[in-house]
Amino acid sequence: MRRLDKSVLDLVEQRSTLQLFLLWIGTILLSSLCFWFGALVGEHGLIEGGRPVGADLNGFGSALYFSFVTATSIGYGDIVPSGFARVVAVAEAVTALLIFGAVVAKFVSHRQEELVSEIHRVTFEDRLDRIETNLHMVISELLAITAMTETKAPLNRINTRLESAVILFSGELRTTRDLLYQPRLLVEEGVLAAILATLASAMNVLAELLTLMPPEFARSQPLTITLDRVTGLAEEICGECVPHTYTPRLVFWMNQIQSTAQLLK
Repeated sequence: MRRLDKSVLDLVEQRSTLQLFLLWIGTILLSSLCFWFGALVGEHGLIEGGRPVGADLNGFGSALYFSFVTATSIGYGDIVPSGFARVVAVAEAVTALLIFGAVVAKFVSHRQEELVSEIHRVTFEDRLDRIETNLHMVISELLAITAMTETKAPLNRINTRLESAVILFSGELRTTRDLLYQPRLLVEEGVLAAILATLASAMNVLAELLTLMPPEFARSQPLTITLDRVTGLAEEICGECVPHTYTPRLVFWMNQIQSTAQLLK
């Protein structure tokens, strides 16, 4: 039973709204033809005003009218079925209501998909803005740590702030790497170029900061692990590494990021 339900749902899903609507219209026309054909062979199944509906053009119009009224479940009662027409009317009512329900569901589903897509787009754009904002925060923090090294600040304080900045940088680097490796995420070139340029700048500032560290500075284990992660992610960002084709401007920034990663080792 479940398999049958799934087959029916899949069949409805594969049909467009227009196809389902035409099927609904076809059901009405076919039923009206059945009513009219019955009158044509002498089996008058529709009664209007106490008289059988005839097999002429007016009779076909009455049959078509009754079919529409039955399909929409209005049921004015000015035309009533009898005999075989009752079976046809019941079958038409059930079939037409099911098909019309599928048409309505298609409209609702389409609207829901539009709303979900819009929510996803807004959320995705907000995430892109946060990537660039966080990268600027990382650069500012790295520059502040550079100033601390020049003022001979305690090494434990430098290490703690550097750990925090590199962890944040690692997260945004991973997100950027995923953007380049997933083609279903469509990002405007200008937005992606700005992110890559900021990422390259952060890599350069980080590399310069590590060279300015005093000889007695010892990297903590969390800092070492995070720097290794940053290096590994950055090495996967280059024009020849990513599985998709990008413009020369984007490839330039990718190669800059990869080359700077070698300085972090």
